Amino acid sequence: MNRLEGKRALITGAARGIGKAFAKAYLAEGASVVLLDLDGEAADRTARELGPGACARRLDVSNVAEVDRVVAELAAEAPIDILINNAALFDMAPVNEVEEGSYDKLFAVNVKGPLFMMRAVSRAMIEAGRGGRIINMASQAGRRGEALVTVYCATKAAMISMTQSAGLALVKHGINVNAIAPGVVDGDHWDHVDALFAKYENRPIGEKKRLVGEAVPFGRMGTAEDLTGMAVFLASDDSRYVVAQTYNVDGGNWMS
Repeated sequence: MNRLEGKRALITGAARGIGKAFAKAYLAEGASVVLLDLDGEAADRTARELGPGACARRLDVSNVAEVDRVVAELAAEAPIDILINNAALFDMAPVNEVEEGSYDKLFAVNVKGPLFMMRAVSRAMIEAGRGGRIINMASQAGRRGEALVTVYCATKAAMISMTQSAGLALVKHGINVNAIAPGVVDGDHWDHVDALFAKYENRPIGEKKRLVGEAVPFGRMGTAEDLTGMAVFLASDDSRYVVAQTYNVDGGNWMS
Protein backbone atom coordinates (compact mmCIF):
# COMPACT_ATOMS: atom_id res chain seq x y z
CA MET A 1 0.00 0.00 0.00
CA ASN A 2 3.10 2.24 0.17
CA ARG A 3 1.93 3.99 3.34
CA LEU A 4 5.58 4.63 4.25
CA GLU A 5 6.81 5.66 0.80
CA GLY A 6 9.94 7.80 1.06
CA LYS A 7 10.31 7.29 4.83
CA ARG A 8 13.49 6.12 6.53
CA ALA A 9 13.30 3.98 9.66
CA LEU A 10 15.82 2.97 12.31
CA ILE A 11 15.00 -0.30 14.11
CA THR A 12 17.00 -1.51 17.09
CA GLY A 13 17.35 -5.22 17.80
CA ALA A 14 16.58 -5.80 14.14
CA ALA A 15 18.83 -8.74 13.26
CA ARG A 16 16.11 -11.29 14.01
CA GLY A 17 12.67 -11.85 15.47
CA ILE A 18 10.28 -8.93 15.91
CA GLY A 19 12.76 -6.33 14.66
CA LYS A 20 13.35 -8.27 11.46
CA ALA A 21 9.59 -8.66 10.90
CA PHE A 22 9.13 -4.91 11.32
CA ALA A 23 11.89 -4.20 8.83
CA LYS A 24 10.31 -6.53 6.28
CA ALA A 25 6.88 -4.93 6.73
CA TYR A 26 8.30 -1.41 6.40
CA LEU A 27 10.13 -2.28 3.21
CA ALA A 28 6.87 -3.65 1.78
CA GLU A 29 5.25 -0.30 2.58
CA GLY A 30 7.90 1.66 0.69
CA ALA A 31 10.27 2.69 3.49
CA SER A 32 14.01 2.21 3.68
CA VAL A 33 15.31 0.65 6.89
CA VAL A 34 18.49 0.69 8.94
CA LEU A 35 18.87 -2.46 11.03
CA LEU A 36 20.66 -1.69 14.29
CA ASP A 37 21.84 -4.56 16.46
CA LEU A 38 24.57 -5.47 18.92
CA ASP A 39 25.29 -8.44 16.65
CA GLY A 40 26.49 -6.49 13.64
CA GLU A 41 27.26 -9.55 11.55
CA ALA A 42 23.75 -10.94 12.03
CA ALA A 43 22.29 -7.54 11.15
CA ASP A 44 24.36 -7.48 7.96
CA ARG A 45 23.09 -10.94 6.99
CA THR A 46 19.50 -9.89 7.61
CA ALA A 47 19.93 -6.72 5.58
CA ARG A 48 21.31 -8.73 2.65
CA GLU A 49 18.40 -11.16 2.97
CA LEU A 50 15.84 -8.34 2.95
CA GLY A 51 17.41 -6.81 -0.14
CA PRO A 52 17.41 -3.28 -1.54
CA GLY A 53 16.30 -0.63 0.88
CA ALA A 54 17.84 -2.33 3.91
CA CYS A 55 21.23 -1.68 5.46
CA ALA A 56 22.76 -2.49 8.85
CA ARG A 57 24.92 -0.94 11.55
CA ARG A 58 26.26 -2.44 14.75
CA LEU A 59 24.97 -0.58 17.80
CA ASP A 60 25.12 -1.14 21.54
CA VAL A 61 22.09 0.82 22.75
CA SER A 62 23.39 0.80 26.33
CA ASN A 63 26.41 2.89 25.26
CA VAL A 64 25.20 6.50 25.11
CA ALA A 65 28.28 7.82 23.32
CA GLU A 66 27.90 5.14 20.66
CA VAL A 67 24.18 5.90 20.30
CA ASP A 68 24.89 9.61 19.79
CA ARG A 69 27.65 8.92 17.28
CA VAL A 70 25.78 6.37 15.17
CA VAL A 71 22.55 8.39 15.08
CA ALA A 72 24.47 11.54 14.13
CA GLU A 73 26.22 9.69 11.31
CA LEU A 74 22.95 8.24 10.02
CA ALA A 75 21.18 11.60 10.24
CA ALA A 76 23.99 13.20 8.24
CA GLU A 77 23.38 10.67 5.45
CA ALA A 78 19.62 11.25 5.18
CA PRO A 79 16.71 12.35 7.38
CA ILE A 80 15.34 9.91 9.95
CA ASP A 81 11.55 9.63 9.92
CA ILE A 82 10.86 6.63 12.17
CA LEU A 83 12.50 5.02 15.19
CA ILE A 84 11.47 1.68 16.65
CA ASN A 85 13.00 0.99 20.06
CA ASN A 86 12.84 -2.80 19.91
CA ALA A 87 16.12 -4.03 21.46
CA ALA A 88 15.56 -5.63 24.87
CA LEU A 89 16.81 -8.28 27.26
CA PHE A 90 14.88 -10.70 29.50
CA ASP A 91 15.79 -12.33 32.77
CA MET A 92 13.90 -13.59 35.80
CA ALA A 93 14.33 -14.54 39.42
CA PRO A 94 12.23 -14.27 42.58
CA VAL A 95 12.82 -10.91 44.24
CA ASN A 96 14.85 -12.49 47.05
CA GLU A 97 17.28 -13.86 44.45
CA VAL A 98 17.60 -10.88 42.07
CA GLU A 99 21.24 -10.11 41.26
CA GLU A 100 22.58 -6.60 40.82
CA GLY A 101 24.26 -7.53 37.54
CA SER A 102 20.95 -8.70 36.05
CA TYR A 103 19.23 -5.50 37.20
CA ASP A 104 21.95 -3.29 35.73
CA LYS A 105 21.97 -5.13 32.41
CA LEU A 106 18.19 -5.08 31.93
CA PHE A 107 17.79 -1.42 32.83
CA ALA A 108 20.77 -0.47 30.64
CA VAL A 109 19.26 -2.09 27.54
CA ASN A 110 15.52 -1.88 28.19
CA VAL A 111 15.29 1.63 29.68
CA LYS A 112 18.51 3.60 29.25
CA GLY A 113 18.90 2.46 25.65
CA PRO A 114 15.44 3.53 24.44
CA LEU A 115 15.61 6.80 26.39
CA PHE A 116 18.87 7.92 24.82
CA MET A 117 17.84 6.61 21.41
CA MET A 118 14.79 8.86 21.71
CA ARG A 119 17.01 11.75 22.74
CA ALA A 120 19.40 11.34 19.84
CA VAL A 121 16.77 10.64 17.18
CA SER A 122 14.37 13.37 18.33
CA ARG A 123 17.19 15.91 18.12
CA ALA A 124 17.87 14.81 14.55
CA MET A 125 14.16 14.92 13.69
CA ILE A 126 13.76 18.42 15.14
CA GLU A 127 16.79 19.66 13.24
CA ALA A 128 15.47 18.17 9.99
CA GLY A 129 12.13 19.90 10.60
CA ARG A 130 9.91 17.21 9.11
CA GLY A 131 8.48 15.60 12.24
CA GLY A 132 8.58 11.86 12.75
CA ARG A 133 7.34 8.80 14.55
CA ILE A 134 8.88 7.00 17.54
CA ILE A 135 7.54 3.57 18.47
CA ASN A 136 8.61 1.94 21.72
CA MET A 137 8.22 -1.75 22.42
CA ALA A 138 6.61 -2.22 25.82
CA SER A 139 4.98 -5.47 27.00
CA GLN A 140 2.01 -6.86 28.86
CA ALA A 141 4.65 -7.32 31.58
CA GLY A 142 4.65 -3.54 31.94
CA ARG A 143 0.93 -3.57 32.73
CA ARG A 144 1.15 -5.88 35.77
CA GLY A 145 3.59 -7.50 38.13
CA GLU A 146 4.68 -11.10 37.74
CA ALA A 147 6.10 -13.02 40.69
CA LEU A 148 9.34 -14.13 39.01
CA VAL A 149 9.83 -11.19 36.66
CA THR A 150 10.24 -8.17 38.95
CA VAL A 151 13.02 -6.41 37.07
CA TYR A 152 11.80 -7.05 33.52
CA CYS A 153 8.28 -5.93 34.45
CA ALA A 154 9.73 -2.75 35.94
CA THR A 155 11.67 -1.99 32.76
CA LYS A 156 8.58 -2.37 30.60
CA ALA A 157 6.47 -0.27 32.97
CA ALA A 158 9.17 2.37 32.61
CA MET A 159 8.86 2.10 28.83
CA ILE A 160 5.13 2.86 29.02
CA SER A 161 5.79 5.83 31.29
CA MET A 162 8.60 7.17 29.08
CA THR A 163 6.32 6.88 26.06
CA GLN A 164 3.72 9.06 27.77
CA SER A 165 6.22 11.73 28.83
CA ALA A 166 8.14 11.76 25.55
CA GLY A 167 4.90 11.85 23.59
CA LEU A 168 3.74 14.96 25.45
CA ALA A 169 7.14 16.63 25.08
CA LEU A 170 7.72 15.96 21.39
CA VAL A 171 4.30 16.35 19.79
CA LYS A 172 4.87 20.12 19.52
CA HIS A 173 7.70 19.25 17.11
CA GLY A 174 5.45 17.05 14.99
CA ILE A 175 6.95 13.88 16.49
CA ASN A 176 4.41 11.29 17.61
CA VAL A 177 5.61 8.87 20.29
CA ASN A 178 3.58 5.73 20.96
CA ALA A 179 4.22 2.15 22.06
CA ILE A 180 3.19 -1.42 21.40
CA ALA A 181 2.65 -3.87 24.27
CA PRO A 182 2.86 -7.44 22.95
CA GLY A 183 1.80 -10.43 24.97
CA VAL A 184 3.64 -13.74 24.67
CA VAL A 185 5.36 -13.84 21.28
CA ASP A 186 6.80 -17.08 19.97
CA GLY A 187 10.38 -17.13 18.74
CA ASP A 188 13.88 -18.30 19.58
CA HIS A 189 13.94 -16.15 22.73
CA TRP A 190 11.21 -18.31 24.25
CA ASP A 191 13.64 -21.21 24.57
CA HIS A 192 15.52 -19.04 27.09
CA VAL A 193 12.30 -17.89 28.81
CA ASP A 194 10.94 -21.44 29.02
CA ALA A 195 14.21 -22.72 30.49
CA LEU A 196 14.08 -20.08 33.23
CA PHE A 197 10.49 -20.97 34.11
CA ALA A 198 11.49 -24.65 34.16
CA LYS A 199 14.21 -23.79 36.67
CA TYR A 200 12.15 -21.65 39.03
CA GLU A 201 8.81 -23.46 38.75
CA ASN A 202 10.28 -27.00 38.57
CA ARG A 203 8.63 -27.74 35.23
CA PRO A 204 9.76 -29.91 32.32
CA ILE A 205 11.20 -28.03 29.35
CA GLY A 206 8.43 -26.91 27.01
CA GLU A 207 5.57 -27.08 29.49
CA LYS A 208 5.47 -23.36 30.37
CA LYS A 209 5.48 -22.35 26.72
CA ARG A 210 2.59 -24.71 26.02
CA LEU A 211 0.60 -23.45 28.99
CA VAL A 212 1.01 -19.74 28.24
CA GLY A 213 0.01 -20.34 24.63
CA GLU A 214 -3.12 -22.18 25.71
CA ALA A 215 -4.00 -19.39 28.15
CA VAL A 216 -4.13 -16.67 25.47
CA PRO A 217 -7.81 -15.92 24.69
CA PHE A 218 -7.00 -15.92 20.97
CA GLY A 219 -5.91 -19.53 21.36
CA ARG A 220 -2.17 -19.36 20.67
CA MET A 221 1.00 -17.39 21.29
CA GLY A 222 1.57 -14.40 19.06
CA THR A 223 4.05 -14.21 16.22
CA ALA A 224 6.28 -11.35 15.16
CA GLU A 225 4.05 -10.89 12.12
CA ASP A 226 1.03 -10.34 14.39
CA LEU A 227 2.66 -7.08 15.52
CA THR A 228 3.55 -5.60 12.15
CA GLY A 229 0.13 -4.12 11.39
CA MET A 230 0.27 -1.94 14.49
CA ALA A 231 3.89 -0.99 13.77
CA VAL A 232 2.95 0.16 10.27
CA PHE A 233 -0.11 2.04 11.54
CA LEU A 234 1.87 3.93 14.19
CA ALA A 235 4.54 4.88 11.64
CA SER A 236 2.04 6.10 9.05
CA ASP A 237 -0.10 9.21 8.64
CA ASP A 238 -3.09 7.11 9.72
CA SER A 239 -1.90 7.65 13.32
CA ARG A 240 -1.23 11.40 13.04
CA TYR A 241 -3.64 12.21 15.93
CA VAL A 242 -2.41 9.39 18.19
CA VAL A 243 -0.01 10.59 20.88
CA ALA A 244 1.54 9.00 23.99
CA GLN A 245 -0.48 5.77 23.79
CA THR A 246 0.50 2.15 24.41
CA TYR A 247 -1.45 -0.37 22.34
CA ASN A 248 -1.95 -3.95 23.52
CA VAL A 249 -1.36 -6.47 20.72
CA ASP A 250 -1.61 -9.64 22.76
CA GLY A 251 -4.50 -11.83 21.66
CA GLY A 252 -6.72 -10.58 24.48
CA ASN A 253 -4.36 -11.19 27.41
CA TRP A 254 -4.75 -7.71 28.87
CA MET A 255 -7.56 -5.16 28.54
CA SER A 256 -7.05 -1.48 29.30
